[in-house]
Amino acid sequence: MKIKTADFVISNTDVSKCPKDNLLEYAFIGRSNVGKSSLINMLVGNKNLAKTSGKPGKTQLINHFKINDSWFLVDLPGYGYAQVSKTKRQTFQKFIKDYFLQRQQLVCTFVLVDSRHSPQKIDLEFMKFLGESGIPFCIVFTKSDKLKPSILNKNLQLYNTTMTQKVWETMPQYFVTSATAKAGKEELLTYIETVNQDAKENF
Repeated sequence: MKIKTADFVISNTDVSKCPKDNLLEYAFIGRSNVGKSSLINMLVGNKNLAKTSGKPGKTQLINHFKINDSWFLVDLPGYGYAQVSKTKRQTFQKFIKDYFLQRQQLVCTFVLVDSRHSPQKIDLEFMKFLGESGIPFCIVFTKSDKLKPSILNKNLQLYNTTMTQKVWETMPQYFVTSATAKAGKEELLTYIETVNQDAKENF
C-alpha cells in the first residue's frame, strides 16, 4: 500500500463526535513516550502529521486522520506515566475506554511497546482488556534500532513466554519497527491493506 493522502479530520474527547463516515479505523496506542507519533509520521511519510514531543503525554485527544480517502488512522493518548494531573488522566482513561467499547468502525488496534524493555504490567493489562472485550489487536515493537538484534530477539522471546504463560494461548501477531530506520513500514501497511480487502469482501 502506498500512502497518497493523509489528512487531519478532527480531534475530540467525545466518541459521539467522531467521524460519521463508514470507513474502517485502525487505532494506535501505547505507553507515553513509546514513539507513537514518530511511528505514525513514518508510516504516512509526513514528519509533521502527528505532533511529536520529548515530553510524555503530548497526545491528549482522539485524533482522526483520513488515509487515501478510504480508512482512518486514529492516534490515541498514551497511557502510563504522562505528566498530567490525576483528574485529567482519569478523563483520558474514560474516553479511551469509551472509544474502544463503542466505536464499531474499529477493526484493529496497534498496541505500541518499546522493544528495549521487558514486558510491562501496564501494557499486559491493557492488552488483556482488549482481549476480554473482543477487540482485535496487534503488538508493534518500536525503537528496534536502539538495540542489537540478539537483545531484540531475547526481548521478543520474553514477551512470548510471558504472554503465553499467563493469559494467551499464542503470542498475538506482532511487528518490529523503527521510525528512524523506517523498519516495519511495509509490513504494517500491507497488513492494513489485507484487513481492508477482507472487510470489503465480507460486506
